Amino acid sequence: MTTPLSVSPPPLPPMPPLQSGRPRTRSAWIVGAVGALVLVLLAGAAVWWSTRDEDSSPLAGRPRVTDSAAGLSYAVPEGWKRNDGKGLIQAFTSSITTKGPDGQGGAAVLAGRGRPVDESALQRNTEAAARSNAEFFYPDGKSTLEESRATTVSGRPAYTVALSVHDESGRSGRIRLTIVAQSGDQSAFLLGVTESPEPTDSREVDAVLASAAVR
Repeated sequence: MTTPLSVSPPPLPPMPPLQSGRPRTRSAWIVGAVGALVLVLLAGAAVWWSTRDEDSSPLAGRPRVTDSAAGLSYAVPEGWKRNDGKGLIQAFTSSITTKGPDGQGGAAVLAGRGRPVDESALQRNTEAAARSNAEFFYPDGKSTLEESRATTVSGRPAYTVALSVHDESGRSGRIRLTIVAQSGDQSAFLLGVTESPEPTDSREVDAVLASAAVR
């Protein structure tokens, strides 16, 4: 199968044309998740497993991934598996995934870092990036804005956008993206993609992004 074109959402313009595609198998879907959001990264990611939890996290007590390249940590729900770097392109520095019923669909959360983004541009950039990813995973689908709000991650300015997506074949999914304006020389993100009929998967993606902390 031809690998779909990568999407370069803000803060790295421009976005190249999207390539239409057919519904993906789970393995192809995970590969697509790896290629959907392209941000410039510095080399040398160091990702390791940590059991330290955040008191305010809805997943308090769960193991955490500490991603020093992205400068983030986030909790891992029960039954989810982390990626040890296999299949990840440079756009991402860590990820966790879960399988859907009977191995179909599932969900993934991917972390990474990119160019700096001003707090004043967080809403515009996050909404545009979320739409780009919705178009990538569902090239023939339509997205509906569920949530768009300013937030903070460990006191740093951040923005979260959630989209529900449906296409003509009956496929449905959800995109959730948080971009953190970490410092003057970089930003960080957590991208959640759900392609599963189980509402539990979407709730767990939300909980993972809510558990994020700056490291």
